[in-house]
Parts: sequence; structure tokens; C-alpha cells
Amino acid sequence: MPHITLIAHNIRSTHNVGAIFRTAEGFGVERVVLSGYTPYPTYLGDSRLPHEADKITKQIHKTALGAETMVPFEHVESLDEWLSQNDESNQPLPMYALEQSPDSQIITDFQPAERFALLLGEEVHGIEQQYLSQCDAILEIPMRGRKESFNVSVATGIALYALTT
Repeated sequence: MPHITLIAHNIRSTHNVGAIFRTAEGFGVERVVLSGYTPYPTYLGDSRLPHEADKITKQIHKTALGAETMVPFEHVESLDEWLSQNDESNQPLPMYALEQSPDSQIITDFQPAERFALLLGEEVHGIEQQYLSQCDAILEIPMRGRKESFNVSVATGIALYALTT
């Protein structure tokens, strides 16, 4: 079973964040990193006003159904902050992006490392090129229908299944 860190960067919807937590718990993800403007649950040392933090936490809880309390998470203001921490660690994690790109590999053909970080991007515009260029691989879920992409929380479930089986 791989050791996975899930990075949710600039995810707008609290419902998507909650669904990502629930899916992460189901697949045994070790931790979730919430960066940029991604909403995040209340945590010890949270600097937000209590009523604002509580409101967002309740919205996340609607789809997480308690998984937000079961999966360790951290909030970082910017993805650059996490990337710097990762680069400076004794065992930096390879980072894979879940994104459609001319440079992507079909996810079912990919063999992940035993430990890795999976980067998820903003619902409409995806992952910025500056971050894609820092990834060890870009993974794509093939689309069979007419839509261009899956919802980010659905794509997370598909990706975690493909990377853990």
C-alpha cells in the first residue's frame, strides 16, 4: 500500500474539499495538505475568526461526514511553502499532478513510488504550469464522454483507486 500525501491546491468548493477528505480516508491517505485559497477545517492555532472557521468547517463536514477529523491535514498559505518544506526534508516526496496535459501519462499505465504526493488543482483552470513543471509526473484520467474533465473530488477517487490497486 503506497504512502500518499494529497495536496488540494486552490480548490474553491467546501463540498469538494469534504468529499476529498472522505475519499482520502477511504483510501488510507496519510495526510492532506490544503494550500492557497482551499477552504480548510478548524485546527489548533487557527488564526481565522472563530465564527468564520466554524462556518467553513460545518460546510466541509456536510460531505466529509467526520473524515475531516480522521485524516491528518495541514494548511499552508501557498503551494510554494509546501514545495520548499518538501525539498528541504530528508526524504522529499515525488510529486505527481492529476491534470490533462500534452505531457501527461494515462494514470492506469503509471507505476507510482511507494511514497508520493498527489497534486490536485483548481476546479476550472487546473494546475498552473509553474507547478506542473515541478512535478515528477503528470497523470491523466482518460475521458470517454463529451465533457473535458471530471469533478475534482470524483477525479481524486478515480486517481486514488488507480494508484493503490
